[in-house]
Amino acid sequence: MSGYYYYSGCPDHYEAHYLDACSVCGKSLHNSDIFMYRGNTPFCSKECRQEQMEIDEGREKKLKSGRSLRKSDSKSSTPNKTVRTGIVTVS
Repeated sequence: MSGYYYYSGCPDHYEAHYLDACSVCGKSLHNSDIFMYRGNTPFCSKECRQEQMEIDEGREKKLKSGRSLRKSDSKSSTPNKTVRTGIVTVS
């Protein structure tokens, strides 16, 4: 067995530890520096970590722009209507 493994609770079933490989390129992190991002995401280098940060920033911007478009659409979809009240008599 290479890398570190932990017991998952099932007999004869061991899973790789989350710090075994870089989250971007999959490179082994055994006996090397580990660069962390957002608490529990490991990377083999500053470059891999930066790549993930840029991906996350792009997703957040896309999500925010989608939300702002929906808000502006909902405002424009309810036009101001004039409502007249009164009594109409039909003979």
